[in-house]
This record gives sequence, C-alpha cells and structure tokens, in this order.
Amino acid sequence: MTKADIVNEIAKSTGIEKVNVQKTVETFMEVVKNSLSSNKNVYLRGFGSFIVKKRAKKTARNISKNTTLVIPEHNIPAFKPAKVFSNRVKTNVKVK
Repeated sequence: MTKADIVNEIAKSTGIEKVNVQKTVETFMEVVKNSLSSNKNVYLRGFGSFIVKKRAKKTARNISKNTTLVIPEHNIPAFKPAKVFSNRVKTNVKVK
C-alpha cells in the first residue's frame, strides 16, 4: 500500500477531501521524522511505537579490497508494533 492508497482509503471512509487528508498524512510523517531526529520516541497506543535504536560501534570488512573499516556508533529509526497490532496481523483479522 502506498501513501496515495492510504490517502484514498481515509478520504473514502471519512468523507474528507483528498487534499486535506494528504496534507494531514504528510504532516504526521514529518512530525514523526522530526521527533525521531531529535531522539524522541513516538508512542501510538494500540498501533505501535516509532523508536530510535542505538547501533554499537563495529568493525566491517570490504572483502573485495581485503580491508577493514570501523563503523561508528549511530542511531537508526525502528518501528515496534503493539501487541494488539501484532496479534491482528498474525491472525489476519480485518477491521472495517
């Protein structure tokens, strides 16, 4: 499902114009990105959490050049689904 599909589904189910729905969805995504880049997690009860995970420093190898390099400690964005969400996906239950 693409962002356009999500906008279409929300507009169809709520009756709100697609332009307004698209602006809302894009604003939501921007808020999540800004929060994670500020090292703040986003918690959505019943859906899941957008979290910042810290990756430890590690040594990697470039096999073709036979060299090693050090990848420094860094943060990555991650999503952790809520139990309700995970259970729904596991059982393939659809809600209308």
